[in-house]
Amino acid sequence: MKPKSYRKKTATKRARLAALDAVAGAGEVVQNVLAALPDLLAVAVVDARTGTSLAAHSNSADIAPATAAAFNAEVVRQKQKALTALNLIDEHIEDILISLSSQLHLMRLADGGRKFIYLAVNAHATNLAMAREVLQVQAGQL
Repeated sequence: MKPKSYRKKTATKRARLAALDAVAGAGEVVQNVLAALPDLLAVAVVDARTGTSLAAHSNSADIAPATAAAFNAEVVRQKQKALTALNLIDEHIEDILISLSSQLHLMRLADGGRKFIYLAVNAHATNLAMAREVLQVQAGQL
């Protein structure tokens, strides 16, 4: 059997490699969403537990996707708690839509609710069904 110090290093190395794979996959998802919806305002792939943005892009100086990611992670966590409190055991969140006067903000959950894709688009120039479809397909890649 290998010494404990070797096992710890190996486990740490595996965790770092997994984190790098997650970030690489997140970057690819952001690029795919940007290609499908080039007029988007912002997009980010977010770790729902920590609120950390794994990858992000913004076409708007007014939206900081990393900041939005942190606040929207709290929205996701609270909604997940609400499902538990309401005893909706057989239900799971697919997406969350927040409609503003000129923007739509969508969060599509992935990886069993551990990650989500955050998307902000112009409410008047974007087809909501198209945006939801793009996020649904890309969530499957996470």
